[in-house]
Amino acid sequence: MTPLDMISLEAAIASGIGVLVFAGVYLVLRARSFDVILGLTLLSYATNLLIFSSGRLTVGKPPVLREGLDATLANHTDPLPQALVLTAIVISFAMTAVSIVLAMRSRADNDSDHVDAGDVRDDREAGQ
Repeated sequence: MTPLDMISLEAAIASGIGVLVFAGVYLVLRARSFDVILGLTLLSYATNLLIFSSGRLTVGKPPVLREGLDATLANHTDPLPQALVLTAIVISFAMTAVSIVLAMRSRADNDSDHVDAGDVRDDREAGQ
C-alpha cells in the first residue's frame, strides 16, 4: 500500500467519524426519545472508529505475532485498539438496550415520546 493510499484511507476514516459525530449530536438535540437513543448510538460508533483508527490503520497485517517475522509494528498491527473497540461494542449494546427500556417505560408512563414529557404533562394539568 502506497503512502498516498494511506492518506486517503485516513481521510476517509476521519470524514466518516466527522459525519457520525455530526449526525449523533443533531439527533441527541432532538425532542424525541428514540432520536436521542439513535444519536447516542451514532456517537458510540464514532468513538469506536476513533479508538480503532488510533492503532495505526494498516491493511493486510496480522494483529498477532508469527514465527519468522520480527516483533515490530512494521510487521504487525497493534491489537490493543481492536480489543478496546470490541469491549466498547459490547458495553454500548448493553447501554442501548437499557436506554430503550427506559424510553419505553417513559412512553408508557407519560403517554408521550418527548424527552421532557413529564414537564409538559405537569404544565397541562396546572392550566386546567
